[in-house]
Amino acid sequence: MGSLSIWHWLIVLVVIVLVFGTKKLRNVGSDLGGAVKGFKEGMRSDDEPAKQLKEDGSAIEGEVSHKTHSKV
Repeated sequence: MGSLSIWHWLIVLVVIVLVFGTKKLRNVGSDLGGAVKGFKEGMRSDDEPAKQLKEDGSAIEGEVSHKTHSKV
């Protein structure tokens, strides 16, 4: 009763395909792929505003050494 060989896994795969059918397995695979893609896009969208500010030049990074008050 050691570990399962490749033949055991192939039999399990055939049984799963027979029980669920290829169409349902394909739908589950595409749903899972869409969820992973959506997750990656969600993680990427958090970083985009910071990059966008740097590219637009509207954000200036640096340190203020002294402030001057000018009256207009």
